[in-house]
Amino acid sequence: MAELVGKMADDDKRAPEAPAPAPIAAAGPDVEAPTEKIDPITDDTPPPVSAQPEAVGAPADDRPALTRLAMSKVRRRKRVRNVARGFVSIIAILAVALTGVVWGYLRSTDRGFAQVAALDPDSTDVVDAAGQYGDETYLIVGTDTRAGASGEIGAGTVEDAEGARSDTVMLVNIPADRSRVVAVSFPRDLDVTRPECEAFDNDTNTYTGEMYPAADGDKLNATYALGGPKCLVKTIQKISGLKIGHFVGMDFAGFESMVDEVGGVDVCTPQPLVDYELGTVLAQPGEQRIDGRTALNYVRARHVDSEGNGDYGRIKRQQRFLSSLLRSALSNKVLLDPGKLNGFVNAFTSDTFVENVKTQDLVTLGRSLQNVDAGAVTFLTLPTAGTNDWGNEIPMDDAIAAIFSAIINDDPLPGEEREETTSTTPAPPQQTAPLLAVDPTTVSIQVSNASETAGMAATASEELSTYGFQIVNVGNFVGTATQTVVRYSEGQESEAATVASAIPGAVIEQSQGLDSLVEVVLGSDYPGYTNAPTTFGEPIDATQVQGSTEGAALPTDLAFTNAADDTCA
Repeated sequence: MAELVGKMADDDKRAPEAPAPAPIAAAGPDVEAPTEKIDPITDDTPPPVSAQPEAVGAPADDRPALTRLAMSKVRRRKRVRNVARGFVSIIAILAVALTGVVWGYLRSTDRGFAQVAALDPDSTDVVDAAGQYGDETYLIVGTDTRAGASGEIGAGTVEDAEGARSDTVMLVNIPADRSRVVAVSFPRDLDVTRPECEAFDNDTNTYTGEMYPAADGDKLNATYALGGPKCLVKTIQKISGLKIGHFVGMDFAGFESMVDEVGGVDVCTPQPLVDYELGTVLAQPGEQRIDGRTALNYVRARHVDSEGNGDYGRIKRQQRFLSSLLRSALSNKVLLDPGKLNGFVNAFTSDTFVENVKTQDLVTLGRSLQNVDAGAVTFLTLPTAGTNDWGNEIPMDDAIAAIFSAIINDDPLPGEEREETTSTTPAPPQQTAPLLAVDPTTVSIQVSNASETAGMAATASEELSTYGFQIVNVGNFVGTATQTVVRYSEGQESEAATVASAIPGAVIEQSQGLDSLVEVVLGSDYPGYTNAPTTFGEPIDATQVQGSTEGAALPTDLAFTNAADDTCA
């Protein structure tokens, strides 16, 4: 910018001013053009250093003076030129200064983030990765650690509990069109299958190289205690099928600072909140503003007799608290107050550990969500069905699959208040050319049993594998099917038709959430055997249908919180 301003100034210096037109003299001799002939320069004559053209017109001393009006115009042109030049210089200086300030601020806040390895971008557990393109999915973890600043603010001591656990686990999905925000809370005692994980040192935020084998019947927060962020991300990604692109971990001290920086958060409790471990958190019922220290106990309390199941009561309070914090952070009293906004950002960055999170990313995301109403922000709680002998919360697999299918497909969710969106149900493709059979070895298949006959999927998968089809998963279909159908995503028509040609009576149906996978859904009409598929390269006459399968319905009693709901409950 400075070079541009300097160049403009040099151009002004070099550009000759147009001479003012000479006024017509009342009388005077005409000036004749020179008649003397100039001899050409011979080869022996050295060229002049600078040849100046001969002046044409009357000598300057003989010209009449400019009129007052002409002089005024000349002065005005000079003033305008000087003002414009100065204005451009000021704009350039401000632009450079502002760019430097913003760049320096972003760099300084980025340095506040502690980095940790967490993500698994190439996971095979991601469902329909192409369909999730443009979505932003964050795994946000509140860690229960008793060391350092967290212990100093009353979180407990290292003697009480060593290491760190995932005290709060929340998966936040924002679709590509930024029309809504969905946050799913996971119970800390959720019964999960832990994958093989590398041991994690919570004191140094590094991995040790020691490997823990996969195990069934583990608690969700134990996966973090053993394998850190990587193990937790793998576990959540397998449950949800969502592509987790960002990880944010925060300890107790960071949470308290964020609340204090926005001047506290308004909460409402219908009765005093008393925890038999933490003591009295809120002595009075009703609406009240709480500071960071009180807020920490408010979201941690899980031994409250009046709430029954402590973990779910705590999750509900966390969701309502975050809704209020969101309304406070997005209000003008924070956004238009540079001190509070800067303090909030600094508090967020100073006590967090992240992967693939930068200040600029958060600013860009915030701008894209400016038009999202609070009613389009929904908090859900993963449904469970009681506890097992180890005290683990038993997941309701069908309901969980339905929740994340709705999130991936951008289907409506309970309690959500947003503008109507166009249906995402794909229309049956119009075939303009016959489908040709593909090589079975290039087709990956999931076989799902939608009939009442046990073991049918296992038998069918064994037969299909003998023809070269690649079987990646065998299980039960989550939903209903009126007939045997081969489901596929757009662009996989030929693969689906090839599979259907091996199953008597099977039809094909375009669906979502399968990516490059082809799913065989065995209905009650499945004859119990398969045939050799159509020969590679030969045309296939496949029957295309729509609506023959239906995913599992969302549970009617699904627990949710809408961010616009500020009622006292």
